[in-house]
Amino acid sequence: MNGTKLIALLIIALSTLAAQSATPQTWEVKVRAAHLDTANKSDAFSALGINFPSNAIHVESKWIPELDLAYAFTENLLAEVVLTIPQKHDVTLAGVGKLGYIEHLPPTFSLIYEFDTQSAFTPYVSGGLNATWITKDRLTVAGIDLDLEEWSFGIALGAGFSYRLSDQWNLDVSAKWIDLGSDVSGPPEIGKLTNAQLDPLLISLGCAYRF
Repeated sequence: MNGTKLIALLIIALSTLAAQSATPQTWEVKVRAAHLDTANKSDAFSALGINFPSNAIHVESKWIPELDLAYAFTENLLAEVVLTIPQKHDVTLAGVGKLGYIEHLPPTFSLIYEFDTQSAFTPYVSGGLNATWITKDRLTVAGIDLDLEEWSFGIALGAGFSYRLSDQWNLDVSAKWIDLGSDVSGPPEIGKLTNAQLDPLLISLGCAYRF
């Protein structure tokens, strides 16, 4: 099943679960710190007469600021966009060292289903689409420039919980897995070298304000 079909089925399922709920018409803003932990999977490849093994490309994991905006369609169902500022990550290659860096902007659009909105502790699940824009790649090996694809689109699946601190303030914690990959290519005479599958796990912690 491809990502588009999975997202469509998830939207239908969440909409059905929320069909009997009231419509509070509320907005929510989350300000959180998030740790982006990359999976760093890549295919084996050969370049410059050297055979590189699988998973030789490593993209730096790091803490990033996160700003989320959500709108509640019903008591249980929300639409959310996850934002951050452009992020810079160092990139290394096993046996070679640092190749350079990439900068990217990775907005994620999701539907959230909250299970128990009447208690202080409210678990939830989410599903949606990530659109990562590689705004800059400065990668070289032995004087040869390397390029990544400018855009990557993939599903984003998550789970988390909120804990009510007051009528409007919540503590919010979540984990989100994102399908993110890109071909890595050299100049036209070299072409594609490998595919890097980053598939980051995003662990987020912060506060949410509803109004």
